[in-house]
Amino acid sequence: MDFRAPTVLGRTGLRVSRLGIGSSYGVQAPDIERAFHEHGVNLLYWGTIRRSGMAEAIRSLKRSHRDRLVVALQSYDRSGILMRPFFEKGLRSLGLEYADLLILGLHNRVPPPRVLDAARALVEAGKIRFLALSGHRRSLFGELARMPDLATDVFMFRYNAAHRGAETEIFPFVAKTDRPGTIAYTATRWGHLLDPKRISPGEKPLTATECYRFALSHPAVDVCLTGPATAAQMDDALSALALGPLGADEMARARRIGDSLRG
Repeated sequence: MDFRAPTVLGRTGLRVSRLGIGSSYGVQAPDIERAFHEHGVNLLYWGTIRRSGMAEAIRSLKRSHRDRLVVALQSYDRSGILMRPFFEKGLRSLGLEYADLLILGLHNRVPPPRVLDAARALVEAGKIRFLALSGHRRSLFGELARMPDLATDVFMFRYNAAHRGAETEIFPFVAKTDRPGTIAYTATRWGHLLDPKRISPGEKPLTATECYRFALSHPAVDVCLTGPATAAQMDDALSALALGPLGADEMARARRIGDSLRG
């Protein structure tokens, strides 16, 4: 498994990098553009906190590389009324005519019809190519994957060495050809897996690079999101692409550290 090679985001057919970059933590435009040009990182998530660095990078890259970019925006609207105006405002801020993904954010049950109808209307209008769903109740995604008519094309969920429930609640149900794409987030468990104070005495914490390698080592994960704040943190994430999957001993250690953190 070569993490440097792009993959297909499930049934969307979108060719994506194994790492995606989120905007919320403040990484600057030059670092995002470097990740694109030098490492092929093309999934850019202008997400919960819409920082200027990501907007600048997307506006710059889309001039010559729009066909290679996979841009995701998110909506937390529960009414179905505010989704379109806020989404279109986001497109204008990025200088885009459409987004590749609209993420319906933080749903722990199937979104109500009014939300799905508003999202599908944006798809029909050519403003969005595919719909994604994020949430913390992993069993929901397993349920959706078994439904004949999936509500969304991409699932976005927590997966890391401490939160491994996706291995039983999601992954067995997306192991098929016509399947939703998968995006994992919180690879470092909000930095807890990197903190020696939070794990067993005598155990060395994981590095950020190891955390991303852990998530990407599972064949059911298409993309792992990273939320760097600095160029150094970006480099830690990019190193995972070159190093590839964890070995058996490294994987066993990551799981042991995850268990100690939860315990």
